[in-house]
Amino acid sequence: MRQIEKFPNLVAMFFTRARAGGDQPFLWHKQGDAWAPLSWAETARQVASLATALKAIGLQPGDRVMLVSENRPEWCISDLAIMAAGCVTVPTYITNTERDHSHIIENSGARAIIVSTAKLARPLLPAAARASEAKIVIGLEDLRVGQTDLVYHNWSKLIADHPAQPDDVSITASRDDLACIIYTSGTGGAPRGVRQHHGAILHNVEACCTLIAEDFGWEDEVFLSFLPLSHAYEHTGGQHFPIGLGAQIYYAEGLDKLASNIEEVRPTIMVVVPRLFEVLRTRISKAVEKQGAVSNYLLSRAVSIGGKKAAGGVPFYDQPMNLIVKSLLMPKIAKRFGGRIKAMVSGGAPLNPEIGIFFQSLGLTFLQGYGQTEAAPVISCNRPRAGLKMDTVGPPLDGVEVRIAGDGEILVRGELVMHGYWRNPEETARVLRDGWLHTGDIGMIDDKGRIKITDRKKDLIINDKGDNVSPQKVEGMLTLQPEIGQAMIAGDRRPYMVAVLVPDPEWTQEWCARTGAACNAKALADDLDYRTALLAAVERVNKDLSVTERVRRFILADEPFTIENQQMTPSLKIRRHVLKEVYGPRLDALYKG
Repeated sequence: MRQIEKFPNLVAMFFTRARAGGDQPFLWHKQGDAWAPLSWAETARQVASLATALKAIGLQPGDRVMLVSENRPEWCISDLAIMAAGCVTVPTYITNTERDHSHIIENSGARAIIVSTAKLARPLLPAAARASEAKIVIGLEDLRVGQTDLVYHNWSKLIADHPAQPDDVSITASRDDLACIIYTSGTGGAPRGVRQHHGAILHNVEACCTLIAEDFGWEDEVFLSFLPLSHAYEHTGGQHFPIGLGAQIYYAEGLDKLASNIEEVRPTIMVVVPRLFEVLRTRISKAVEKQGAVSNYLLSRAVSIGGKKAAGGVPFYDQPMNLIVKSLLMPKIAKRFGGRIKAMVSGGAPLNPEIGIFFQSLGLTFLQGYGQTEAAPVISCNRPRAGLKMDTVGPPLDGVEVRIAGDGEILVRGELVMHGYWRNPEETARVLRDGWLHTGDIGMIDDKGRIKITDRKKDLIINDKGDNVSPQKVEGMLTLQPEIGQAMIAGDRRPYMVAVLVPDPEWTQEWCARTGAACNAKALADDLDYRTALLAAVERVNKDLSVTERVRRFILADEPFTIENQQMTPSLKIRRHVLKEVYGPRLDALYKG
């Protein structure tokens, strides 16, 4: 079995892999209709040159450099070069508003900013111009900084003007030194800067490489990067983990082209968030339905057999059908995912076990992981050798200690744990105690050492009788219904649960076509038959819920929850505090009369 060596820092790991990779392709991006590669050697040369340039324009060790860009080769090169110069990367979401940028620039004390395009620079430059310390702007494209005291540099020219090779770069960072400050996506308020040191991310990489080597075999791996690299999950799982494996990274063209990119790239490992799995499940189900009764029957039997397998095993009388599913249905599904997927790894938010069982039933190895930005971010992951169980998030990674506190909170200790929040000693003292990270998640450890998450401490709804309700569980069950695209439930200190529902747009179109109703959102909100159809979906879910969990009333959302309207984080988790501000009065009204 291949072993990953221990490295002193992330840049040393990259340069080691680059020397081994040489002229082999490493980073891929789309140019027109074709994928264009950048070799390991060329990437390393650009990293060394940019690091040299950053020092030449005045950046000092420990300076923070903000990085605002969509996923592309230059993101990876910039991140590595910032660290190679002894500086600290501050990744930032491309969906951030001017206000968001101002908070992060000031809080991090960034001295320089790398931004990719003029479009992304528009909300950024006003914030930078007001900043007390950020005086350097580096653009991947030509930018106009206006009449400000900002000093502008072109990214490509910096590299061309400061040619260097990896051996020219002196890297002194240790595993304890700060690598990056990643700002949490803010599901509950203003983002906090998590101080991730080199050793934290390296620990994740080493443990995940070991998992791949032991459970799947470590070969020529291919990743498709499409989650935001500014998110800790993609930053570690979609960039540094592939580097540790010596893998190739393809940068997806966008979520709208994800399906075609998967078929073109044929990845071996995919890092995905639950919301995307929910969307893929819906699309696959609808595509199979359109293929006719036989395909639809095979899908339903596959999922039924998969459920039995997850519960303990496939009965002998289902074996013949299991063989039919494997020969007729699974190859078609595998082709949609490129045909060589070893594992799809879900993280970033809780996953409904039914989603995992669905994909596992179709022959796709599905691993649910668990983690937090504060833990670099992977704490545990399901793995075949530990026994896949979809209502758990697997055993802790190697070198990770996990224990359950008296109140059920999951506590974590190890090199992966952050050194604290940036410039926030109060919050640091609250979550880091005696070396243990207090995750804020409630859970248990089963007899095989696998972690099972039961809820998020701060998200638990406590009704007026003191009963606890898990919102993620109920919302997950609601969004499995074909009529419901998104959902948020509420009911804290109230007698029963209520919900905000976003009807599924495809189902709505089909309902309108079938009934002859006009597909006007405002008119549909008052259409009794439309609401009755949605109520039927809610009632199907209620049958499988306890009395305290059942949704008694609901309202329809004015619009889908999106990143653009600030109602979802960039990792596609709902922002409860924002939704409660928007819909709070209408939800409160459901308890009157």
